[in-house]
Amino acid sequence: MDTGTTGRRTPLDRRRVADTALRLLNEVGLDGLTLRTIARELDVKAPALYWHFKDKQALLDEMATEMYRRMIAGTPLDAADSWRGRLLKVNRGLRAALLGYRDGARVFSGSRFTGIEHAEQLEETLRLLTTAGFDLAQAVRATTTTYLFTLGFVTEEQGVEPLPGERREGYDMAERARAMAAFPLSAAAGPEMFGDFEQRFEEGLALLLDGIAVRYGIG
Repeated sequence: MDTGTTGRRTPLDRRRVADTALRLLNEVGLDGLTLRTIARELDVKAPALYWHFKDKQALLDEMATEMYRRMIAGTPLDAADSWRGRLLKVNRGLRAALLGYRDGARVFSGSRFTGIEHAEQLEETLRLLTTAGFDLAQAVRATTTTYLFTLGFVTEEQGVEPLPGERREGYDMAERARAMAAFPLSAAAGPEMFGDFEQRFEEGLALLLDGIAVRYGIG
């Protein structure tokens, strides 16, 4: 039983439930994360959680929000950032945050923030981009397109490596090459498609930023 220094049970609240869920996520993954599992870890009955979350999606929303809180705490911004530097910084920070949790990208994808903590960083980024010469619509597209690239990239990355250094069965490149021997280019492409995620992420993000600069005529 989780108790405080007075011997009383620590009060159950949304933040504590989300913290516990994020800790369990690395052990059981998203598919194994149930309200019953979380309740057992908290030493309460599952119905107690429904006072705080009406369903699993509501819990995922809070988990994504807590992930974001932790991300921005570890990604300090600088008003002197260039627009490219800012988009690199926030997307590198997002990828690092998502990789900190098994199925982190799946939790984050499609979730709705339960607070407005994201507004401060978004406001600063949009202001920086519009000051650099983007109009607001262009700034939004540049910001959301790089965000969606990062989210999609990490979703696929975690499909191969659920946690860094932990590779799923079925992604052995030698076996893949043998199975696809009749398609030599596709066989040889395996390491490019399923390896060196760090380098591929950086190159993909650079390609996007170069394209944004050309599209909108901003250096």
